[in-house]
Amino acid sequence: MQDFRNLKVWQKAHSLVLAVYRATKGFPKEELFSLTQQMRRSAMSVPTNIAEGCGRSTNADFARFLWIANGSAKELDYQTLLAHDLGYLDEAAYAELSGPLAEVKRMLAGLIQSVSA
Repeated sequence: MQDFRNLKVWQKAHSLVLAVYRATKGFPKEELFSLTQQMRRSAMSVPTNIAEGCGRSTNADFARFLWIANGSAKELDYQTLLAHDLGYLDEAAYAELSGPLAEVKRMLAGLIQSVSA
């Protein structure tokens, strides 16, 4: 396959992980092992699965890992909404995560379609 670092979707997903880490740094300490950790794990799962899929030998295997990445992105979508509704993310911080997250989900959908064709 190819080097995952060359994929725009991986680059965007990696930037999103960094943004999630920055945003969750200020969450309440009692959330450290719950919402903070869950958001970070979901965010990390997206570029991790893209990278792992790039290491597979067939498009079908690559697509399977892209679907997993897509599922993790959807988990993060809900977790970001929850953090906002709990008051842990203000409007600006929520927009800083939800906009790029929507873009990553669109890019993943396009790549899944392309790889599966």
